[in-house]
Amino acid sequence: MVLTQREDSGSELDLDGRSGRVFLRVLLHLTMHEYPPLVSGALRLLFRHFSQRLEVLRSYTQVQLLVSDADVESYKQIKSDLDTFRLLVEKSELWVYKAKCDESDAAGAGKEEELDEVKPPPPRVLLRDTHRQGSAIDLDIGPKVEAEQAKNYKTLQQILRRMNKLCIENSSGQVRRRKDEQRLLRNMEVHKVVLDLLQIPYDQKEDVRMNELIRLAHEFLQNFCLGNHQNQELLHKRIDLFLTHELLEAQTVCAIFRDNSALCNEVSEQVIQHFVNCIETHGRHTQYLRFLQTIVKAEGQFIRRCQDIVMQELVNVGDEVLIFYNDKASRAVLLDLMRSERERMDEASPLRYHMEAGEPAVKEAYINFLNHCYIDTEVEMKEIYTSQHIWTLFEKSFLVDIAIVANSPHDKKHADSVMVNYVTLCMMNIITTFFKSPFSDQSTTVQGYLADAGEFWLSAPHGRLAPARRQPVFVRLLQAVYRLSQVGWLQPQQRHWVDTCVQTLAEVAAKSRGIAIPSDLEVQVQAMFSRVAMVNRQSNKWLQMIRGPKREVSSHHLTARVDHRILEGFHDIVATLEDHLKPLVDAEKSVLVDILYRPELLFPPNTEARQKCEDGGFISRLIRHTERLLGNTDEGLSGTQELRIKVLQTLRSMMSKDANYGEKGDKLRLSLLERYFGNLRTKSSGCSSGGAGSSAAQRVSSGGTLLPRAGMTMSEVQCHLDREGASTLVMELVTRSAASHEIFTEAVHLGIALLEGGNPDIQKSMFTTLISRDSTRQAFFKVFSEKMRDAQSEIKNTVMVNTADITAKTAEEQQGREHERHQKPRRLTPRANGLTVTDELRHELNDAARSTQQAYHNVRSTIEGDESEPCLTPSSDALVDMLAERADRVKEKQDDNALSAKVMVMDPILRFLQLLCENHNADLQNFLRDLSNKGKCSLVSETLLFLDCICGSTTGGLGLLGLYINEHNVHLIVQTLKTLTEYCQGPCHENQNCIATHESNGLDIIIALILNDINPLGKTRMDLVLDLKNNASKLLLAIMESRADSENAERILSNMNPKQLLDVACRAYYQDGLVDEAEDDPADGDDGVSPREVGHNIYILCHQLSHHNRDLQTLLRQTESLDTKMSRALEYYRTHTAQIEIVRSDRTMEQIVFPIPEICEYLTKETQTRIHTTVERDEQGSKVQGFFDQCDYLFDEMKWQKKLRGQALLFRISNYMSLWSHVLFFLAVIINMLVAVSYPFTDDWPNVGSWMPFTWAATFVAAAGAFWFPGGISFMLLFLCVLCIFIFSAGLESVIFIVGLINLVFKGIHVASIMGNKGSFGKTFRQRVSDYELLYHFAYFVVCVLGLSHCFFYSVLLFDVVYREETLLNVIKSVTKNGRSILLTAVLALILVYLFSIIGFIFFQDDFVVPVSLNVRADMPDGALESAAAGSGSGWCEDETSCAPEEHPALKYTRPEVLDEPPGGEELRERACETLMMCIVTTLNQGLRNGGGIGDVLRAPSSKDPLFTARVIYDLLFFFIVIIIVLNLIFGVIIDTFADLRSDKQQKEEILKNSCFICGLQRSDFDNKSVTFEEHVQSEHNMWHYLYFIVLIKVKVSTEFTGPESYVYNMVQEKNLDWFPRMRAMSLTTGEAEGEQSDLRSLQHKLDATMGLVKTLSDQLAELRDQMSEQRKQKQRFDLLQPGPALPQPTDAANHL
Repeated sequence: MVLTQREDSGSELDLDGRSGRVFLRVLLHLTMHEYPPLVSGALRLLFRHFSQRLEVLRSYTQVQLLVSDADVESYKQIKSDLDTFRLLVEKSELWVYKAKCDESDAAGAGKEEELDEVKPPPPRVLLRDTHRQGSAIDLDIGPKVEAEQAKNYKTLQQILRRMNKLCIENSSGQVRRRKDEQRLLRNMEVHKVVLDLLQIPYDQKEDVRMNELIRLAHEFLQNFCLGNHQNQELLHKRIDLFLTHELLEAQTVCAIFRDNSALCNEVSEQVIQHFVNCIETHGRHTQYLRFLQTIVKAEGQFIRRCQDIVMQELVNVGDEVLIFYNDKASRAVLLDLMRSERERMDEASPLRYHMEAGEPAVKEAYINFLNHCYIDTEVEMKEIYTSQHIWTLFEKSFLVDIAIVANSPHDKKHADSVMVNYVTLCMMNIITTFFKSPFSDQSTTVQGYLADAGEFWLSAPHGRLAPARRQPVFVRLLQAVYRLSQVGWLQPQQRHWVDTCVQTLAEVAAKSRGIAIPSDLEVQVQAMFSRVAMVNRQSNKWLQMIRGPKREVSSHHLTARVDHRILEGFHDIVATLEDHLKPLVDAEKSVLVDILYRPELLFPPNTEARQKCEDGGFISRLIRHTERLLGNTDEGLSGTQELRIKVLQTLRSMMSKDANYGEKGDKLRLSLLERYFGNLRTKSSGCSSGGAGSSAAQRVSSGGTLLPRAGMTMSEVQCHLDREGASTLVMELVTRSAASHEIFTEAVHLGIALLEGGNPDIQKSMFTTLISRDSTRQAFFKVFSEKMRDAQSEIKNTVMVNTADITAKTAEEQQGREHERHQKPRRLTPRANGLTVTDELRHELNDAARSTQQAYHNVRSTIEGDESEPCLTPSSDALVDMLAERADRVKEKQDDNALSAKVMVMDPILRFLQLLCENHNADLQNFLRDLSNKGKCSLVSETLLFLDCICGSTTGGLGLLGLYINEHNVHLIVQTLKTLTEYCQGPCHENQNCIATHESNGLDIIIALILNDINPLGKTRMDLVLDLKNNASKLLLAIMESRADSENAERILSNMNPKQLLDVACRAYYQDGLVDEAEDDPADGDDGVSPREVGHNIYILCHQLSHHNRDLQTLLRQTESLDTKMSRALEYYRTHTAQIEIVRSDRTMEQIVFPIPEICEYLTKETQTRIHTTVERDEQGSKVQGFFDQCDYLFDEMKWQKKLRGQALLFRISNYMSLWSHVLFFLAVIINMLVAVSYPFTDDWPNVGSWMPFTWAATFVAAAGAFWFPGGISFMLLFLCVLCIFIFSAGLESVIFIVGLINLVFKGIHVASIMGNKGSFGKTFRQRVSDYELLYHFAYFVVCVLGLSHCFFYSVLLFDVVYREETLLNVIKSVTKNGRSILLTAVLALILVYLFSIIGFIFFQDDFVVPVSLNVRADMPDGALESAAAGSGSGWCEDETSCAPEEHPALKYTRPEVLDEPPGGEELRERACETLMMCIVTTLNQGLRNGGGIGDVLRAPSSKDPLFTARVIYDLLFFFIVIIIVLNLIFGVIIDTFADLRSDKQQKEEILKNSCFICGLQRSDFDNKSVTFEEHVQSEHNMWHYLYFIVLIKVKVSTEFTGPESYVYNMVQEKNLDWFPRMRAMSLTTGEAEGEQSDLRSLQHKLDATMGLVKTLSDQLAELRDQMSEQRKQKQRFDLLQPGPALPQPTDAANHL
């Protein structure tokens, strides 16, 4: 075997030369075989193959280290003796005595056998009876044997004696086990050889030597089992050897079961029947009764099952077994027995049998009854404190018994141990409990009765103790207990209780000053409990040890201490090795799970085995074989059970998430996967086994956690196993393996794994199995109901509340209250020596160290010898022993509080039942409540009864509720509450009624869990208490879920005070900070519920109950009457609570109140405003569709904003996005103003030196204003003043460049803030490019960069005003909204212009003469203008009629500086229609820009022109068509669009103001209603509350959904919006409509019932008709077969008809 994965695999064991792949193929082939024993063997080998490192680890844990010479010598001696022992046992036939029988002897033997049949042989003598007169072997008593035989007897005797001495040691008369030696004997398997010795046949009558060896062998086995559970389990496997009538075997069986509750719980009925039969047939011996006593009570707790079986067997046998001498006839016999046994009493005497059977400690029984019924119980039962009975008991009984025990000499052989234990344990306990009860003031109890309450007691009837007598009784009681404490023979436990009682009485006397305690007694008691005295007593013990053989003792202690440390070091090494190998062991086991996922990969392609595995044959065969093992008795029971457990655990591992195996574990997994699968599997599953696989797991659906190793989701794996029969296997195992606790538990855990996440397919499969198989159904109810009832019986019998312990805790808390205020919560600190030192224990040690200082100096002064010698070793040993003893007591106390297996099994059972009903499976919810089974049991009611029982209400009330709930059972209570909640949610009204109307105290318990302080658990584990209250509040909400009536709510309100419920919620609000400060331990990594979350759930409960209670409704609404702290808490809950109204599938409306998820706080106000104002209405006039479409975007923004909070710098930048926008626009305006004023820039700047003082003064004033009155205007003025200073000092051009740089920086910050708010950093490039807003700001940034090169680019930034102002955007929209219409109209205008241009070019070309002005350019050559003007008719027109067509090209350009008038002072004109293009341009340019059209720019025609009329028509048509019609069409479209936009804006504002965003109801609909429109919009149909609810079902785990949440979740997944209320509101529903609706529902129910009755009657009538038809046919056949009279006449036939 290889402990760790090595680089070189050559040293690894290869079974088949193929890295084990062929070996696995063979095992899988064998597993799919049809022969069950072969399959079982293959499975065992398969599991062992993948648990090699686990076996190595187990081997290391079983190693025993021999560190001392004594251990080595013991080992050598044991080995030598064992070899001799084994050899002698194997050769027993050669030396064991055999009687020589002749015929006469045989005849005599035959007679004796006949006598034996009549009279049973007497049992062998007892262990302690044989050596009273000496050993038979030592005295050489018995038949004559040879010397060699006698030597063998002697050798075995010596070996057995040495073995016995190794097992136990006697110190101060007490027998203590030697666990190391017991372990060594177990590892060397000595017990097996001894068992072989017991099976040697011999002559019991004559061979007394062998009887002695058998006695020593039994003595060894008993000592071998003493206090060692592992050894007891080893011998328990061979218990059949001891089921004889012999007394020695009975004593050995007692030793096997003694103080082992696990074995006692598993004892079979046959064993108990055997011993009862032994009593009946072989005599009334106490050894048989002691076995029955042993199995009835183990480890301080009674075994309920054994009690029932023993009582049943004793009742079934004859009357000779139970003889109590309780009648008049037998009383004389009892007295004679007592007289005859006055001096001594044998074990076999009838009196001893009677005492063992009748339990003689009558006083102890009475005192325990008194304690549990009157003292150690609830407040209501405190009449014991006001009566005289307890004081009479003190005087008449307690003082007498204490005196008897204190005066009697302690002779261990004749001591009355029952009386001593009764006085030192039972009596001291009741005295301490009585005077330290938390339900009674001690001073009132004593002083009030003894001194202050004289009148009351003087008026008491005769028989009561007078006040004067009570004080002496108390003093005598203190004296007696103190005297008992001074006895030197008390054992440590007895001394502890006596000292505690003395201390309690002393404290009562100190508080009650009216009690006169004798001074000498008071001094003695005070000296007894002074710390110096306590240390001196311990020091005297140390001195006695030191003053003895000092060097030998010290060396012995040093050697023992060194040996102890070596053993501890070895144990640490083993623990370290276990931690090191644990990931490797888990990784190795996980490879088997990978093989189960894909077993076909181990086989070659196209083979039958591969095809069978691909079809699921391997898993199916594995499951069927496990199911077959239920009824298989051929194989061993233990081996079969272990195999089934391994199979079930492996199947469960297939549905578990990938664990983190660490680096070495992952490396081992990769190596094994590559070895078995090659490269086919490692790519997909090898790397997913570590942390990466754990992080890769993601939720793909409800209950669909991805399992990377399987390549499937958990839901798919569950369904795969279900198809192969896993759910059927679970049902079979659950219903047929109830007797086996391990199998039943593993089966339930497998069912939990199959149902994890609420898989509906598995639920349906299990439901089908239960419905289709009536036997399985009946067994299902029977098994679970019996388990629940057994758990309840176990709780009632074992769970007790010890008020003495509670009182001690209360006293300690009161003493250390001031100190605990400055202390952190107690944490456990592990030490190297294995001890656990708490803060409390460390504080006690520090106090003890200060008190020890004086005593230490006294001890040191008396010690003789060298100071360098380790003489104080005993002190260090005693200190370590004290710590170990304290740690053992803490561990024992924890074990005592731990729940038994019968109760702990309820945790997986309740989880299984919860998952059966997960996701509100109505069929299974009703099935679990079904009463049609044979047992008539409802698992819903049984679960409620279990909650009632475990919370302790069955003891008489709810007064001690907190005392029954502790750290060990609180998780079980929480699971019970979760299961009951799942029963009700959906809703399942029948289960709600079942819980609310149940006759038990279940509902009271649930309410009490919320209202009461669960102490003392709440003082140490507040997180558990909060979880308890949280689930209790959820259960009450589930009971009232989706109910139109108020029955359940009224039942809840009848059992509570609404004000108290509100106080609990408010206290939880202020408790949040305290818990946060206390939970500073990094080891506590559990994500628990916060106090405010619990308080919030309770507040929601109050809100739901307020609909049925006016007082509670008034408290929630009118918080002014409450105090400030409560008002603040309620305000917090109110602002973090939302409510909506939904429409169910049956069109009924329901109100949902829920807490607002924390992530919803990250939704920005800007986004809310944008969504509220921009969502459009659909065709039906509703905004729900548009709002629903935006929900995913809003949820993504919430998640990004939450993530943004973790990036401090980016969050601060993004938080001021609007500020950066205002600053940028302000800087753009400043820059453009500076450019407009000073461009072009010149160095000729006027002298402004005289203005500088005024500028500085204005700057200081602006700075002061900005400091005292911070705001936008003050900061703007300050910036302008600073800017002026820079302009005067550095120049205008430099200032513009600097401001441009500032503008660029701010724009970069602005872009970063926009990207931060929109989450663009996490988006892809394509998503960023598709965001037009982001593109706009990037373009703005580019313009800012270009502005640094030239200042004219800054003018473009002024267009940002259009983006910033909505009015300007509407202006732009007025053009762009109907842009297509405007564009088409413009095209029409161009077409008309084109047509008019053609007409003008053809007919009116000469009329296109337009006036022009020459602009001479600076680069025109000299003389060009003059030469152009000198030419006659060349380009200039003297008049309108004499314009030449040619013109000089130079005339196209003129200089502004030289602009001359044309010749003659006339206007210069030009021909504008020489070409068609020029004609079109002129018509388009001049015609459209002039008010009269093209006629305003053409030559004015003369009336005598031949084309005058055409010209007039041409001008008029152009004016009317183009100018009047077409242009006005364009202007009209723009104006109408702007008006429409304004109208739409007003309409939107009107809709937002006067209509509901969700339901669409108008403000007028709420006139004269109880709810105003504002209340409706803000509370009932708040649009953001609907968003918060959608977010809630997105972030909440699907298995935690309530019924309405599941309904809405399914609707959201289907994108169905029918759950939104449309034109409906619950507040508008009148009471009459509600009554009508309820009447309709009741009528519907009645109609359904009537239809069912009619159908039943119809079926019955049809059946009756068939029966009558059959009878008529039979009668006709009968008439035909029998000869009868003549046929009747027709008239007779008619009369007959």
